[in-house]
Amino acid sequence: MKQLRITVAGQTFDVTVETVGGSLAAAPAPAPVAAPVVAPAPVAAPVAATAPVADPAPAAGAGTPGPSPLAGKVVSLDVTPGTAVKEGDQIMTLEAMKMNTVIYAPAAGTVTSFAVAPGDTVAENQPLAYLG
Repeated sequence: MKQLRITVAGQTFDVTVETVGGSLAAAPAPAPVAAPVVAPAPVAAPVAATAPVADPAPAAGAGTPGPSPLAGKVVSLDVTPGTAVKEGDQIMTLEAMKMNTVIYAPAAGTVTSFAVAPGDTVAENQPLAYLG
């Protein structure tokens, strides 16, 4: 006889197998074991929707906003307001789906202000920075 442990659908069963005549004998297949019934996880109560927050007023002389290319979370602001940037310079980093995405200046100019802060959640096309 052999003791075996079998796992089916996450459920573990200890079984005994008998050897007959030095080899495993073909025996009729056992009746199928029903898979264990698992109760569904409780559903959380719905969360009330919050009203959208208005964009902060841009600084005096603010120019075109740089919109967010994707929804995510602001990880860092890589320049400070008043910094002159060229088109393609790194200005901030967003995190989306556990990956960091560098945001580049869409045009040459001076960063007059940011519409977001580190830790903020942003939506796609939401203004991120104002260039003057």
